Amino acid sequence: MSIDLQTVKKIASLSRISVTDAEAEAMVPELNNILGWVEQLGEVDVAGAEPMTAVIPNKLRLRDDAVTDGDVRDRVLANAPQAEHGFFAVPKVIE
Repeated sequence: MSIDLQTVKKIASLSRISVTDAEAEAMVPELNNILGWVEQLGEVDVAGAEPMTAVIPNKLRLRDDAVTDGDVRDRVLANAPQAEHGFFAVPKVIE
């Protein structure tokens, strides 16, 4: 697949990027080179290679899911300018 000047202008239009004719002409060989590299990657033999998400083995550090600071509603609501029925009371915004 190769990119021509019309395709570059269409991509720029769809991306809402303004490019001059000179900039679009300069992008044509750059985009064709990028597509060439992608085609080279498609030719690489990856049979037997395991899919991976990172180049180093990462393991999640897990911790116990325990509540450490619960049951403090009254202390939290003490900071509220106004509280009603155990919740923060705020003025009505929508009329």
